[in-house]
Amino acid sequence: MDLYSIASFILTLAIFVAYINHRFIKMQTTIAIMMASMLISLVLIIFTHVGLYSFPQTTIQLITHIDFSKLLINGMLSFLLFAGALTIDIKTLRSQRWEIFILSTFSTIASALLIALGSYFFLPLIGLPLEFIYCLLFGALISPTDPIAVLATFKQIKAPKILESTVAGESLFNDGVGIVMFLALYHLAFSHQAVTFMSVTILFTQQAIGGVIYGLIIGVIGSWLMKFTDDHKLEILLTIAIATGGYTFAQSLDISGPLAMVVAGIVVGNYGRNHTMSKAACTMLDEFWELIDEILNSVLFLLVGFALLNIIKGQSHWLASLLAIPLVLFVRYVTVAIPLSVFKIKKTYCPHMITILVWGGLRGGLAMALALTLPLGDSRELLLVMTYSVVAFAVIIQGLTIKPLIQLTKS
Repeated sequence: MDLYSIASFILTLAIFVAYINHRFIKMQTTIAIMMASMLISLVLIIFTHVGLYSFPQTTIQLITHIDFSKLLINGMLSFLLFAGALTIDIKTLRSQRWEIFILSTFSTIASALLIALGSYFFLPLIGLPLEFIYCLLFGALISPTDPIAVLATFKQIKAPKILESTVAGESLFNDGVGIVMFLALYHLAFSHQAVTFMSVTILFTQQAIGGVIYGLIIGVIGSWLMKFTDDHKLEILLTIAIATGGYTFAQSLDISGPLAMVVAGIVVGNYGRNHTMSKAACTMLDEFWELIDEILNSVLFLLVGFALLNIIKGQSHWLASLLAIPLVLFVRYVTVAIPLSVFKIKKTYCPHMITILVWGGLRGGLAMALALTLPLGDSRELLLVMTYSVVAFAVIIQGLTIKPLIQLTKS
């Protein structure tokens, strides 16, 4: 099976799952595709390891040798982040700006450090000691949350706008912050440079501040260009240019393309939508990017699931995966509850705000794809198993049970 055949199979399977869900299951579409993707890959993993089914070796080798760094960081990520940012309402975002800023920066950084420390001290207890730099990389890739599935549920049951905006804003910005942190650590870990607090801080600051300023500039320019055309297709093409050319140029400037896409998407989704685009154009734009978003996420989940077919080794890896889930949830609770408890002294939130933010902090395809960019070796395989278990639990368990929690805010 060649690369085109694999891509065709994965895309067709994703569409078939979406259709079956629409006809018979009636689950929220994104969660259904994510669940089906992960369940199919889990079944194949189990069947492969117990000898009931053997995936063609050439197919496994082809998937295993896909450069996920190029596929995600240089390809899919710009579209995913831009699509998510387009839906953010700047007015509601502004009212929650301090909560979003703290949660997406300080809480994300603290989460990465706490998860790294927990992994470093607990993994040796089950016979799987891990170098601290790999623990830091795991903390950086697993700390950002993925809002896509939860936000769709929020809109479906008409959750409070402030809650929806907080979850979306935090998730989009902590995606950018987490990726910058991961790439900074990756660069310092595998470029044979000394990893110091100052070197990480300088690289992080350059990437983050540069990405935000650059995203603001290209977002304004893109919105301004839309002002001079009534062609809806051309307006969509301009947004594609931002997500492709704009992202590529950001990388050549050595600044954060992910953060640039988040900021550019917010600018286009608010300034462009309100001042330079017609209502019909906005509708077409939303439908186009929603479709792109769902296709890329479903393909990504199936692809990373298949990439795991050849890596799970022994009972200790499963113990590590069972350790990772409560560790990540506990750290999420600590890093969300502490800042929001301080904010609650002067502000009033909807009921169960902290619980919803903790349980609704799903991890998704981004974490898996980042883990797959690590160099080949035992440490990479261990982190892949841990990451996959956290993502599977988040999508299947948290994703299915978040809806009753959100409904409590309306009681």
